[in-house]
Amino acid sequence: MEAGRRDAELATKLGREFRDPALLARALTHRSFSGVNNERLEFLGDALIGFFIADALYVQRPRAEEGDLSRWRSSLVRERSLATIARRLGLGDHLRLGEGELKSGGWRRDSVLADAVEAVVAAVYLDGGFEAATQTCRTLFAQDLADLPDAETLKDPKTRLQEWLQGRSRPLPVYEVLEESGPAHRRYFLVRASLTDEDRASDASGSSRRIAEQQAASALLESLQSSTT
Repeated sequence: MEAGRRDAELATKLGREFRDPALLARALTHRSFSGVNNERLEFLGDALIGFFIADALYVQRPRAEEGDLSRWRSSLVRERSLATIARRLGLGDHLRLGEGELKSGGWRRDSVLADAVEAVVAAVYLDGGFEAATQTCRTLFAQDLADLPDAETLKDPKTRLQEWLQGRSRPLPVYEVLEESGPAHRRYFLVRASLTDEDRASDASGSSRRIAEQQAASALLESLQSSTT
């Protein structure tokens, strides 16, 4: 199917009729395909989506605290969430990718799909204005905004462990790197999270110290919660 027809089909899915179809074409063009691509549109779309989500959450959750609003926003605008939206649209079928990206399955990659969503929103904005972009975002994020998880579950494990301990007037845990190995491009970290007021600790590994610490904190919190039930 020719590119122009594919673009028109996507515009129909979005409920838009572009006055300047070249904007949508650029939004769907990866840098591997052409020097005229969607990178600048991604920049603009990222800001537009961030504003829309912040506004929608502010209205939808009038009693929510800033921290909860921030966690919801982060969960909705992160790469994985945007890639999920792209898959709902079948956006990968509309992308213009270079030969290398095609061979490596770029149309399935979260980063490529998420960037394309941002670029498409920017194209809608430039073509139809702020209200048009807002309406497009309402459509794209309707399901996610309707199914928001409990904000508490979005806290990272280290924060949840810290709050659990502080709520019981207990000292904060200590994190210690037990092992660090592997080449620079494939590091391995083994970390221990331990308590200072109790002989209890949990070890975990990850490709970065941060990831390993989060995993260790999660395991330690689970151990603590299990022992108190």
